This record gives sequence, C-alpha cells and structure tokens, in this order.
Amino acid sequence: METKHIVTIDPGTTKTALTVTEISGNNVEIVFYKKIPSEGIRYSYVFNSKQAGDTIRTLVQEAEKELQIKIRSAVVGMPKYSIRKEAGDAEVVMNPEECITRKNVEDLKSDALRSYPVKDSQNEELYGAIAQSFSNGDEIGLTEDDIVGVSCDCFSGDFNLYVGKKKYLSNINVAFKRIGLEVQQLFFTPEAMGKALLTKGEMDSGVALVDIGGGATSVSVYYKGILRHFASIPFGGKSVTADIMTECMISEDIAEKIKTGFGGCMPDKLQNLSEKTLFISSDSEIPGIQIPVKFLSEIITARMKEIIEAILYEIQCSGFADNLRSGVVLTGGGAKLLNCANWFKELSGYETRVGRTRSLFSAAGCEDFFDTDAAVSAGLILAAKDAGTPDSLKENPETAGVNSPEPDEDAGIPEENAGTADTGAGDDGNNVSGTVFDPITEEETREAAKKTREAAKRAREEEKKKGEKGKGTQENRTTWKIRDLFNGLFDSLGNEEA
Repeated sequence: METKHIVTIDPGTTKTALTVTEISGNNVEIVFYKKIPSEGIRYSYVFNSKQAGDTIRTLVQEAEKELQIKIRSAVVGMPKYSIRKEAGDAEVVMNPEECITRKNVEDLKSDALRSYPVKDSQNEELYGAIAQSFSNGDEIGLTEDDIVGVSCDCFSGDFNLYVGKKKYLSNINVAFKRIGLEVQQLFFTPEAMGKALLTKGEMDSGVALVDIGGGATSVSVYYKGILRHFASIPFGGKSVTADIMTECMISEDIAEKIKTGFGGCMPDKLQNLSEKTLFISSDSEIPGIQIPVKFLSEIITARMKEIIEAILYEIQCSGFADNLRSGVVLTGGGAKLLNCANWFKELSGYETRVGRTRSLFSAAGCEDFFDTDAAVSAGLILAAKDAGTPDSLKENPETAGVNSPEPDEDAGIPEENAGTADTGAGDDGNNVSGTVFDPITEEETREAAKKTREAAKRAREEEKKKGEKGKGTQENRTTWKIRDLFNGLFDSLGNEEA
C-alpha cells in the first residue's frame, strides 16, 4: 500500500503550527507537530510576508532536521476573517443513462466557483463553495448523499459562496516563495474542521462550532449535516491579553503568560484559585506588581462576555438559532480558559462543550496535536486526504527546477539566484502554484536562461543591421532611438532571470 506524507501549515495570529502526516490507506499518523509564536499575522491573515515566511522557515527546518526529510511543499489554510457569504447556483447536463457520481458533484462545485461573477474581481476572490441543496428537476432540497446515484438529464445545486480578499492569498504565496516552498493547495477550512471535531449526529441535529483564535473568532453553523453559515469577528485571545496588559500595566508577554497559566472566566466559581495573588517582580528599581487572580478573572470575564455576545449575534443571523439541538462546541486557543464553556452556557442557554480533534488520527509522541488550538491543522489534514493531495516531500514535475526563492538579505541568498514564479490562484481559487527550491536544477535553469538571452540579443543585432538602410529620415532615426532604448532595457531585465 502506497504511503505518502502531507505537510500542513496553519499560520494563526498568535501561533504558527506545522504538521507532518504519514498517510497509508485509511491510517493517518501524525509524525511531527510543532507550534511557535507567529510573526507578521493579523486577524488570521498574512500581513507581513517576510516575518511570516521566517516563522515558517524555522518550523520547516526543525521538522526536516528531526525527521531527516526534505519538505518541498505544504497545504495551507485560508484566512478566516473578513469573509462574506453570497448565494449562487450551478447546473450540469447529464447523460440520462448514467448515474450522478461524487465527481459530478465536485465538478458542479468547481463550476459554481468559476462561473460566479465576483463584483470586485480585482480585489476579491471566491474562497469556497458549500453546497446547500440539489435538484434533479423533479425534486428539490436533496442532499449530496441523496443526489449521488440518481440518473437524470441534468442536475443543479444551490451554494453558499464565501468571498475574501485576493491580497490575503497573494501574501501567503509571497511568504512561501521567499523560503522556497510550494503552496500545494489553499483550503477554506470551516467544513473540514467540522469533520475533524464534530460527530455526524451533532452536525445532523444542529450545532455551532466556535473557533476562538488569537486574532479572530469564527462561527460555523451546521444543520442536517451541512455547513449552513460561516462568519467571523475580529476579536479573540489577543483582545483578552490586551485588556490584561492595559489594566495591570504589564508587558504583553507577561500578560499572555498569566492568562494561559491562571486565567479563567466567572471569578466566583474559581474556588480556591480566586483567593491567590500573583506577584510580578521587576529587575529595575520599580517595585513589583501584585495581581489578585480574582481581578484577573474579572478582566477576562468582561471581555469574553463581549465576544460571546458577538458570537450569539452571528448565530442569530444564521437563521438556525432555534435548530441547535446539539448546542455549541468551543475550540481554538481561547477555549482553554477555565470556565469558558460554563460562561458561554450561562449567557446563551445552549449546551456547551470544549471540542478537541476526534480519534481519527494516531499521534504517538505528538500529544499536543489533540489540543483545542490544533483544530485547523486537523481539518487541513482531512481536507488534503479527501482531495488526494500529492506527497509533500516529492517535487512537483510541473514546477521542479523552474522557480527559486526571492533574494532574501537575511537568509543570505545571492541576488543572481533570484527568480520569479507564477503565484496566481487556479480556476477554483484553491490551487496555487508556488516555488520549489533545488540547487541542482536551479543551476541548469540559470544556464538555459543565459543561453536564451544571448540568442535573443543576437537576433536583435541582426534585425538592427538589416534596418540600417531605413535610418535616413528623421522619423526612422527617432524610431531606431526608441527601439535601441527598449533593447537596452530588455537586456537589463534579462540579466535578472525569468
């Protein structure tokens, strides 16, 4: 049975996580998982491509050293903030003597993504299409399981289409290109996260999956097994940390540490912990600071109330607030706060639990993978597995030796080794070509490019000689001056290697 490795990278606002997974048939084993503090990420999107790329480079180097492998590409999650929902539909003509297959359904989803007219196509892009219902012409409101196997002349689907900023995807490509990695696929993660954390019964009966991240909190509402609504708000764990930093007059680093170590909601229900006092010593002449845990909890509780109220507003906007028989599942780093689920239940009335990755994976030695803040990584793995993503350790024959990293003054990459790559999204907005770094093929590429430039230069010189007779008039002299100018520019551009 063929074994392949999938590398996933979750660039979150407060932490970036890299996972290496070994897949053999239905066996999915986590062989490496590590997360480190993020740089250059805001509200779950890449803001500073250089800083984000440096963080990813560090993780890649650690994984390569520990596993003795060479990572050439990775699967990455799309940003979750600043996403809006629109309605769309698509139709596929069928041979009435054939049955609808899963592939037909996937093709229909791709058609919905390609054909939907984005209003601002210069700045926006379709991130994903979630089928809501299907019709075979005679019946409507069919699910995907219903429609597969049906024979008909044509079938159609109604979709929720999620639109995000094109710049956010471009920034991811720039970050990866800098460090010489290929972006295999970009996935819109809410649906995949649901499969990783929720049971089929929960998704059928109605449930809201709330991912409390560092910079943004997302809300995914499921009903009858389908993702019905997705939205996000620009508040998360960093908002709580900022409040602690301001109210206690301490640094952000210390605020984050005491939040994760002693933070909790509902100060009256912290039992003996609320009676303790934290002492923050100072190396300078400034006296240390004393922070009662109860006061710390009051700060956290107030901010979490605002976040929960915003979440409840989004649930109400979904139109399924009265259909959540399985209540709410909290995940993400913010779900680790003590009494967070109890506070949500008290404010909302919904049954609430903390959600961790289901036992769909084996992760001996990587127990952190089952923490709440690894939910996106788990979803990416399932999405890549279902999509048949190629091995992340093998070169893509279509890009091998063609692209190389941009010059990076910090990484010491020589200017003459710089290259360019096509980083545009594919037709469906999910597949993105990036770069693969290989010193051997890179040398061959430079040599071929040099020969091409020399041949082009000789051709231009021959053309110039043939046109010498036409230089007599003032008009021709002006034309040749302009042509010479551009030829000089082309020579300069050629030296930078395309």
